[in-house]
Amino acid sequence: MKTFNLSAEQAKAEREWWVVDAEGKTLGRLASEIAEVLRGKTKPTFTPNVDCGDFVVVVNCEKFVVTGNRMDEKIYYRHSRYPGGLKSRTMREQLSRFPDRIISEAVKGMMPKTKLGRAQMKKLKVYPGSEHPHAAQQPKPLEF
Repeated sequence: MKTFNLSAEQAKAEREWWVVDAEGKTLGRLASEIAEVLRGKTKPTFTPNVDCGDFVVVVNCEKFVVTGNRMDEKIYYRHSRYPGGLKSRTMREQLSRFPDRIISEAVKGMMPKTKLGRAQMKKLKVYPGSEHPHAAQQPKPLEF
């Protein structure tokens, strides 16, 4: 019996588009499910060294739920690469300014830290409202 290996051309032909409504969903659980779909682990033809995942569109990204005091205790850091350039924001501040970055960073933390993981992250589209510009791709609703 031969081992099945998916080629890159076959993987591109099998890609689908999914839309996820983040309203009322817990952030970490939502991010782990999105990461599985982006990697292609939900497909029977999963191959770890090929980008065989699907596109995921997340809408209502500002309406997710976190448990405990996470809104005030979770801190997001960034650095300007200048001395003394470390900046920080709480999750509540980040949510008011850039709600899409919270879900993107949560999913990014669950993806492989390789070229393949960065390529798979490009298939994630996050939007704060309920509208998205990907209606032409006819995304199907993804339920968890």
